[in-house]
Amino acid sequence: MITSVLVANRGEIACRIFRTCRELGIRTVAVHSDPDEDALHTRVADAAVRLPGAAPAETYLRGDLVVKAALAAGADAVHPGYGFLSENADFARAVTDAGLVWIGPPPQAIEAMASKTRAKELLGIEPLKDVTEADLPVLVKAAAGGGGRGMRIVRRLEELDAALEGARAEAESAFGDGEVFVEPYVERARHVEVQILADAHGTVWALGTRDCSLQRRHQKVIEEAPAPGLPAALERELHALAVRAARAVSYVGAGTVEFLVADGRAHFLEMNTRLQVEHPVTEEVFGLDLVAEQIRIAEGRPLAGDPPRPQGHAVEARLYAEDPASGWAPQTGTLHRLAVPGGVRLDTGYGDGDTIGVHYDPMLAKVVAHAPSRAEALRKLAGALERAVVHGPVTNRELLVRSLRHEEFISARMDTGFYDRHLDGLTVPAPDPYAPLAAALADAHGRSRFGGWRNVPSQPQVKRYAMAGEEHEVRYRHTRHGFDAVDPAGVRVVRAGADLVVLEVDGVRRRYEVARHGTDVYVNGDRLTLLPRFPEAVVQHAPGSLLAPMPGTVVRVADGLVPGARVRAGEPIVWLEAMKMQHVISAPVAGVLTELPVTPGRQVTVGTLLAVVQESPAAGSPAAGPSASGPSVSEPSGDEPSASDPSGADSSTSDSSASGGPVSGFSPAGPSASDPSAGG
Repeated sequence: MITSVLVANRGEIACRIFRTCRELGIRTVAVHSDPDEDALHTRVADAAVRLPGAAPAETYLRGDLVVKAALAAGADAVHPGYGFLSENADFARAVTDAGLVWIGPPPQAIEAMASKTRAKELLGIEPLKDVTEADLPVLVKAAAGGGGRGMRIVRRLEELDAALEGARAEAESAFGDGEVFVEPYVERARHVEVQILADAHGTVWALGTRDCSLQRRHQKVIEEAPAPGLPAALERELHALAVRAARAVSYVGAGTVEFLVADGRAHFLEMNTRLQVEHPVTEEVFGLDLVAEQIRIAEGRPLAGDPPRPQGHAVEARLYAEDPASGWAPQTGTLHRLAVPGGVRLDTGYGDGDTIGVHYDPMLAKVVAHAPSRAEALRKLAGALERAVVHGPVTNRELLVRSLRHEEFISARMDTGFYDRHLDGLTVPAPDPYAPLAAALADAHGRSRFGGWRNVPSQPQVKRYAMAGEEHEVRYRHTRHGFDAVDPAGVRVVRAGADLVVLEVDGVRRRYEVARHGTDVYVNGDRLTLLPRFPEAVVQHAPGSLLAPMPGTVVRVADGLVPGARVRAGEPIVWLEAMKMQHVISAPVAGVLTELPVTPGRQVTVGTLLAVVQESPAAGSPAAGPSASGPSVSEPSGDEPSASDPSGADSSTSDSSASGGPVSGFSPAGPSASDPSAGG
């Protein structure tokens, strides 16, 4: 019997595994990098061991250090979570060689399926070798890992070399393996997968289907079970193919077989030999705890007969600290408050007051709703997210709510290109026009020590806020009865407290819950920033300045580029790494590079000057793209989030999702499709 488990991971998935271990009476051990010293997963574990350093390559990807940590802490088993080392056969062997129980599939099964190239070879599918114009578009994809990292879509032949180089570097950084391959990229497909659970006694369960078609940057955003609208015959085929794949490698444990479904056909993508980020939707529908089943299987116990019957429908949304309207740019800072209404499941690796840093995946939480029908589950999840309290960096919360209520998604007509088609409409700002007034009144109440009423009428009080990219000015007066709104007019102040304001507009009362953290004010779901009474001096940058769009580390500067060099529009200049992905900063116009103040290894914050490109008419016409206020940033690839990290997006670490767009994959019997999942 297992008595103590070390989780070789971090964030959400580590916390989720610890929860099951506590329920089973098993002691827990965490490992942590230096930035994670006070992370939630280290706080909830019974013991924690430091992995010196910050980058995944020197911490969570160091299998030797993880094994030493397990032995030092007295653990007798290791659970890899998803991402990081979860699909590393050498790590699995190192765990068992050290006398520890490996809560995962046999190393030989990992080797057979964890590498996407080898998995396809098992099924007779060959990657593209010599790509021609006729093969385009294609997908460059990392052979190891997932989470969309190490993936690039190529639509022009001249972009292939750069895509290969970028994918190799990103894959090496995230997974310690720079092998990549190329496969056809198919548009308008659905991403469907089958959860597998197998014991060491020959029993294999196929636990329904999941649809993970809503993706961005090859990372899944919303997942559900069962996959809606699949013909019964196709569902049976998917189950049979998944079981066959598992039996082909004598699989033991939990795993997922992923497919693209297009034109009524199933195209094999890959088998993920680990738990997926989206496993909770299967748990909710089947009434199972997959982590508990993994532990029982690792102890040698058999699965109990037939799998349970599915009940109802479950939907999961991944809440990210990112700005979908700004190229999905990851956000950092303090998460002041995260609270989700009851009735839904919340899996998270963060607590109130925790810091969202630059080293790992920006997924804050997974919110899961289960209901008797799909329509009820969608409505339940959208409502819970809408009422959730999320105070901190910008998140994708509003995008999730709108996606769940989008007609195409409600009618189950979505595919992996959903966000390519609908992102602009889903990210149009729609702030509450009365939120600034509520913020001002709450602030006035909190600051008014002796009351602000005066017997002689005076000028109204004025406050200015920034909200949704615009400036809002509100005016109000203190009266003997409380507050009166001056602008906006026609509003009656029913109540004004420090944290609750009630306004009546056109006869309808509206409640506004207000919280303030420094100059940031949160009013219901809107975030506002209090502006100073007198504008502050603004730092001026030269025209053509390329500023860091996010905090991160400069990992590369283009070879041979020095001040005075001529650059083409769109030419890469600086590579930033943030939250497990690389972002390319390119020249917005053709011209002369006049400044290049950064070097590899430098940590930068948002707005740091990276380079200056002075436009030169003789060098060519300017390309569409931002300049001083926004460098051209290439969209990175990423797959499942790990609760945190490169571990995998499924780690959330290795799941795949797409920024909307096709995915690549292949049918064992026929054409190739494309695979958006970088892991699940």
